[in-house]
Amino acid sequence: MKQYRDSLNIRTSGKSFSPVTSEVAELVEASGIESGICTLFLRHTSASLVIQENADPDVLRDLAAFLARLVPEDGRYTHGMEGPDDMPAHIRTALTSTSEHIPIANGRLMLGTWQGIYVWEHRDRPYTRELLVHAIGE
Repeated sequence: MKQYRDSLNIRTSGKSFSPVTSEVAELVEASGIESGICTLFLRHTSASLVIQENADPDVLRDLAAFLARLVPEDGRYTHGMEGPDDMPAHIRTALTSTSEHIPIANGRLMLGTWQGIYVWEHRDRPYTRELLVHAIGE
């Protein structure tokens, strides 16, 4: 059984989806693992990691609009030390995810035809987010 660990620094542009599929796929290929699992972990509490539609950008826009309605920024939150967008970002992250597991077969991620991996920034301004990539298998 082999293991491979690396990380990616993803520069976001404020509230948006940053595609990372190709970067993760390159690391999985570099791992030399032919069959196994790739675990992704985003080391932040105000951004998410999602596998979502990669063909029609309206899907991502609709997801962002839905979450903005569900978790408004003008809510009456106690935590406000880091700005008015911070507590809503934490709630949005709690409702989504900071990790994903993707099977590896024939040295490649087994994503569906229309699936892409995204870092979903929930804050207003750009950040650099660290994505850990851990592949394990044979």
